[in-house]
Amino acid sequence: MSHRKRRTHALLSGLVAATLLSAGATQALAGSRPVFGWVEEGLILPGKVAVKFKLDTGALTSSMHAEDIERFEKNGEEWVRFDIDLKDIDTEKLVKTRIERKLERELTVRGAAGKEDRPVVLMKVCLGTRIYEEEFSLNDRDDMLYPVLLGRRTLEKLGPVDAARTFTTEPNCSVSNADN
Repeated sequence: MSHRKRRTHALLSGLVAATLLSAGATQALAGSRPVFGWVEEGLILPGKVAVKFKLDTGALTSSMHAEDIERFEKNGEEWVRFDIDLKDIDTEKLVKTRIERKLERELTVRGAAGKEDRPVVLMKVCLGTRIYEEEFSLNDRDDMLYPVLLGRRTLEKLGPVDAARTFTTEPNCSVSNADN
């Protein structure tokens, strides 16, 4: 092998090794947690409605589409009753579910339209192979592209998000624990 071919071979070998080390380092940084894209398919439980989730590092609190939000008292505590009325992206069917949840807290959102108070409740969602029970602010997101937005408080439990990727995994959770 000529000197030039040996140099080229050594250079290519070095590039391959660096690429493999980089991929290994990325996986090591991620640990055993998967790397998600900035948009993923997930399930809203308990109805198992498949929708697009936006993984938004710019938001602190997660948000979920809800309609006809009513506040009421149950056993001396504040509760919220609301509808999830969405098209399932897997079946193309419209799914309407009435849900009741204990009010966890109020969230004040400030934006161009002014200040708005939103109820925050605990909801279960499936992303990848895991079920997450997280706080979601409830808001009518009909005009938004993504019915579910996952904020940083949830993302820190999921793992890394690759802004160059979308739909890296399909939801595949055992939903026996997700009936409420």
